Formats: sequence, structure tokens, C-alpha cells
Amino acid sequence: MTELDRRTFLTHAAGGVAAMALVPDLRAMSRFAFNESLKVAVVGIGRQGRAIMGELGNIPDVSVIAVCDSDERRLKSGLRRSAGAQGYATLTELLASKTVDAIAIATPTHTHREVAIQCLKAGVHVYLECPLAHTREDCIAISQAARTATGVIAAGLQGRSNPVYSLARGFFRSDSVRDLISMRAQNHKKTTWISPSNDPIRKAALNWKLDPARANGLAGEWGTHQFDVFHWYTGKYPTRVVGNGGVRFYEDGRKVHDTISCTLMFEDGATLAYDATLANSYGGKHEVFYGSNAAIKLGWSHGWLFKESDAPTQGWEVYANRQQFHNDEGITLIAGATKLAEQGKLKEGIGLPHPAVYYSLENWINAIASGTDPACSIDEAARATVVGITANDAIVSGKMLDIDLSGL
Repeated sequence: MTELDRRTFLTHAAGGVAAMALVPDLRAMSRFAFNESLKVAVVGIGRQGRAIMGELGNIPDVSVIAVCDSDERRLKSGLRRSAGAQGYATLTELLASKTVDAIAIATPTHTHREVAIQCLKAGVHVYLECPLAHTREDCIAISQAARTATGVIAAGLQGRSNPVYSLARGFFRSDSVRDLISMRAQNHKKTTWISPSNDPIRKAALNWKLDPARANGLAGEWGTHQFDVFHWYTGKYPTRVVGNGGVRFYEDGRKVHDTISCTLMFEDGATLAYDATLANSYGGKHEVFYGSNAAIKLGWSHGWLFKESDAPTQGWEVYANRQQFHNDEGITLIAGATKLAEQGKLKEGIGLPHPAVYYSLENWINAIASGTDPACSIDEAARATVVGITANDAIVSGKMLDIDLSGL
């Protein structure tokens, strides 16, 4: 970048809040290879299980050779998506076959304890979707089993392996944000959370998220993933939580709230405001850190840093490409921007080419190949899950509750 270009950037940035898109150079990420293809099974072939199957198919040296689900229709759906894979109606049959090196678990949350512990005892590598479990006791049981397991055990809290989130965390932990003022997150997605079926028994099994005895609502199922981002960035956990919720849209007799909000409080006085709804999609899913020098907004495939007008200039401010955010003119920061600009492809460098689950699975596969620890441990997932469970309890009860992470 020429000095003229740099001065132009500083002129635009000095007038107000400027946004810089945080885009990592994915070419710099290492990928490890196996001597032969890693044989993987996917257990639980619902929506998330099918997504996992699809992304595993995009990772080199990985073969999905088995799928397992007690629901016959979902099992057949999985077999259609993975040519040559063997189908199993029970986990016992799958483990007895001794044909797989690794298992990705995507069964309903309330079944994780039984399924995960069986897989951990079998000595295979395990990827366990999150939230980790339905209860605090189940989280502890899974954590204890994972500590003695011989395989590489990863939890599916996807923020920790997301390349944009890793890059943004470096900015957060530098002086770019400086004093943390407050935090906010939301997940808005208009969806019923209902899987239709003419069979009442099957319908009840498929719609476990709407059963308060088997699920922890929006705070547990969605919030856990986002709460963990704040734990990871700050190195701290909330100590208290208060919230409320209700059925604001779906008048179908459901007992699980379709709209919630809560405030998580940290020991140092910082707060995290969180809200989620199934009734509206505006704003989507994102997290925001507000600092005295800048704010960081994370949107899973994208990230931006909004500098305050009085924030000092730092050496990393090198590439300029303006982007409009309502009344604010933003500046995008793109890896390899000079080369992309020469090719007329500057805007193609913004955003991740894969969904977040891909990077979480890729990180697990790389950890298996390299013999290293995955980005998210079971212990970290247990703590984040208990935060989500307690937040749901506070919302349902209408009481302020202490968050007990002892023993985790």
C-alpha cells in the first residue's frame, strides 16, 4: 500500500466510527494428512447430523463409512447422503463392528451422556455436539469419562475453531479494544422448531426441543454456543444470571418459550445482555464486545472492528476498502488485499467460504492427525453448558440465580 493510500484511509477513519472487516488468511492454516483415510461414523442423522456428514465430505483424507440412528427414516436419509456407508440402528451394533476410527455425535442433547460415554469407553476419537448435555450432572459425568479416554475428544462449540473469531480475539486481547465496557449477543431466527410427523410417538421424539423435561430452551440450546465466545475471549465466566421469556408468537400449546432475554453478570461488574427468538429473524446471530477504543462485532462468517474516532492509530491498519453500515462508513480489512485488488476481486476476500461447523470438524480432524489438543475441550464445553442451563432456569423461574461451576 502506498503512503497516499494510507493517508486516504486515515482521513476517512478519523471522521467517526470506522468498521474494519476481520478476514483471516485461510491459506496460512495448516492441514495435516493421514497415511490412509480416517474412517468416521456419524451418530444421530437429524438436521445437525446431516450437516456434519456434508462438511466431513469436504475434508481431505476423511471417509464417512457408517451412519447410526434409531429412527428408520433418518437412517435411510443418512445412507442416501453417503454412498457406500453402512447403516446401524443402534450404537451397540456400530461399536461392535470395530470398523471406525472416529465418531461424530449429533443425537438430541438429553441423550448425549449415554451415547458419549459408550463411545469414550470404546477408545475411538469423539466429536460431541453442544450443548454438552441436558443437566449439570450429565456434564460432570461426560467430563469425567473424557479425562480417561484414549482418543482425541472434541466438543462442538464452534466459535473456538472459527478463523474469523480467532483473528478477532487477537485484536480483542491487544490494545485495539482496550477497556471492556459491556457485551451483547442475540440469535434471531424465524423458525417453528417443529419437525412434522403423522405418528404421535415419532413426533414427540423428533420434537424434544419443545419438551422442557428434555431441553433447556433457547438459552441452553442456542445461548451456550454464544456464551462460550465471551468465556473464551475474556477468560472469565459469569457468576449470576437473571432473565425472562414467554411464548410471543406460536400459539400451538408449546411450553418452551419462543422469545427470551437475560443478563449474565461477571464478578468484575461486566454484563452480557442476551436475547433470542424464534419469531423474528432481524439481526440474525451475532456477538458484540464494546470497548473504550473500539467495538468488535462477530457474525460467524464475518467480523468487524468499529474504531472510535479518538482511538490511536496502530500498525495493522494497512488495507482500505470502504463498506457502508447505515450512517457509518466502514473500512474493510482483508487478508491479501493488494493482490485481490490487482485482480479486481477485492470484495471476494470478505467472509468465510465454509459454515462454522466445517472449521470445528476440521480442527478435530487436524488434532487427530497431529496428536494435539482440539480447540474446545469437553471441560470447557461443560462449563459453557452449565451457564446455558442456569440461564434457562433463571428465565423459567423469573429469579436471579447463581451460576455454580464448581466441580467442572
